[in-house]
Parts: sequence; structure tokens; C-alpha cells
Amino acid sequence: MPSEPSRSGIVTDENSGERQIPESMRADGTTRKAIKIRPGYRPPEDVEIYKNRTAEDFRNRGKGGIPGAEGLKDKAPETPSPANNKNAKRREARRKAKSANESQEAAVTKAPPPPETKPEEIDPEAEREKKARNLKKKLKQAKELKNKKEGGESLLPEQIAKVIKINELIRELEALGFDADDESKTAATATEAEATAQPS
Repeated sequence: MPSEPSRSGIVTDENSGERQIPESMRADGTTRKAIKIRPGYRPPEDVEIYKNRTAEDFRNRGKGGIPGAEGLKDKAPETPSPANNKNAKRREARRKAKSANESQEAAVTKAPPPPETKPEEIDPEAEREKKARNLKKKLKQAKELKNKKEGGESLLPEQIAKVIKINELIRELEALGFDADDESKTAATATEAEATAQPS
């Protein structure tokens, strides 16, 4: 008794194990003879195409849904068990406790904030004196470097730049109302006025 024919039309006799293509009728009405197939031969139509699953998945990526999700759809919803009920109650209790804590914290934070302390007002006179002290310090350093240079010592480029800025520092001090010396101009004019007012 012959088996089902394959794609190429080969039928295997189950009793003898021989393979053959059975007789068939041509369109003009003549018959084709049966063709015997030697053992082990597989025609190209019957060879299974190798399918690389990884490559197939890569080609089909994005076309399907979430991998493994089809199995989840078929599952019936779980029936609540006593353990699930217990866990649900615990979650609900935690949620209530958390909301109670947040409401208490919100009440604490709604309390009026302490009065903000205003930043200390900066005294313009103190700032001016501070800047003058800084400029005097730079001027003193520049004069010392100038004396070293006149003494024959070699100076670094940064030191030479400080020596060049001497006149600029003096101008800035005078703009602030201070002499290049240690006295302020207002104090100096006051002492000169006293000296002229009191003849010796």
C-alpha cells in the first residue's frame, strides 16, 4: 500500500520500502511509466529549508507583540487565595499609614515659616576702605618689585606686569579718595587745614 506522495510526487511502498513516482496521464492521454527512485536520494523539492530561529526572530522583530505575551492572554484570571487577600490587606494598610504620615508632614510644613533675616546692609564707606587697603597692598608689592628691578635683579613676566600697573593703581586709589601714601585725602586735607589754622 503506497504512502502519501511528497511534494515532488514520490510515493514509498510500505511493504517493500521502494520509492517511486507512480504512473500518470499526460494531457494528450498517453501514460507515463513509473520512475524508480534510488535509495537515499532526496529531490530538492523535498529538502526542508533550514530556518535559523535567531535570524527569523530578527527579521520579524517589531511585527509581533511582546514575546511570551500570547501565553498570558490564554490564562484565566487567578482566583483570590487567602494569601493574596492577606497581602492585599497589608498593602492597603501601608497605603493608609503612608497617606496619614504625609498629611501630618503637610500640616507641619504649612506652619508659618520663621521670619527671614535680611542680609546685613553693606556699609559703602567700609567697602571703599577695604578696596583701598587691597589697592595699597598691591601698590606696595609693585614698588618693591620696581626697587628689585632697579637693583639689577631679573623679574618674571608676571612681576613686570605688576610694575607696569603702578600708575594705574595710584589712579584707582585717588578715585576712591585716598593718597598713594597711607592717609586718606579727606584726613590729609583736614590735617592740613588744622596746620594752617593754628600758626606755630
